[in-house]
Amino acid sequence: MTKLFRKIAASICFLLMSAISASAMDDDQVFYYLGVEVDVADADEGTLLTWDGNAWAGGDRQKVFLEFEGEALDGDVEDAEIQLLYSRPIADFWDVRFGLRQDIEPDDLTYAVFGLEGLAPYRFETEAKVFVSEDGDVSFRVEQEYIIQVTQRFVVVPHLELNAFAQDVEELGIGAGFSDLEAGLQLRYEVTRKFAPYLDFVYETDLGETADLADALGEDTDEFTARFGVKAWF
Repeated sequence: MTKLFRKIAASICFLLMSAISASAMDDDQVFYYLGVEVDVADADEGTLLTWDGNAWAGGDRQKVFLEFEGEALDGDVEDAEIQLLYSRPIADFWDVRFGLRQDIEPDDLTYAVFGLEGLAPYRFETEAKVFVSEDGDVSFRVEQEYIIQVTQRFVVVPHLELNAFAQDVEELGIGAGFSDLEAGLQLRYEVTRKFAPYLDFVYETDLGETADLADALGEDTDEFTARFGVKAWF
């Protein structure tokens, strides 16, 4: 399974690396973007640092995305992942994406990624992805946010992330079904269009069998944090 997965991963990487050149041929110009959010919070177990960003290159019809996110507790990285994705529109306001995800922490693991990104009804920005790991485990993640422009500079952003697994993944302490939920409310002030400090109130909780496994180990199953951070894009 692993050898076959590595061959598929190598093929996807080749397609992704070819996409920028193809975009340059299909479009008049190749554009570039980099955006990142970094914030810090006083969590139950110490100082929590989180980051979330993406970069892309391409034109109107196809892009290559590099997405990265993670968190560190008291200087120790607890979760970190990178995704390399090819994106192409399939309908008004909707793009299909596929590629690879590489987990760095808590385990070194590679996934194939298949997903959709776009605007759901009532203009909810939505990203839904299916992950298939090199071990054959299947998981699902959906993220939504809704941007409320209160004034020209003050923005309120409710956001949600839900994860689910098709099977138990004992080495990660995860049970089948819905595994965890993160819900938050970000209050952002855009000093400029490319620089905005924010305050983010975030609630995280384990769900279902994953919560039962955490309870059995004496671990906390939910946490609320108030995070101060900066969003910047170039």
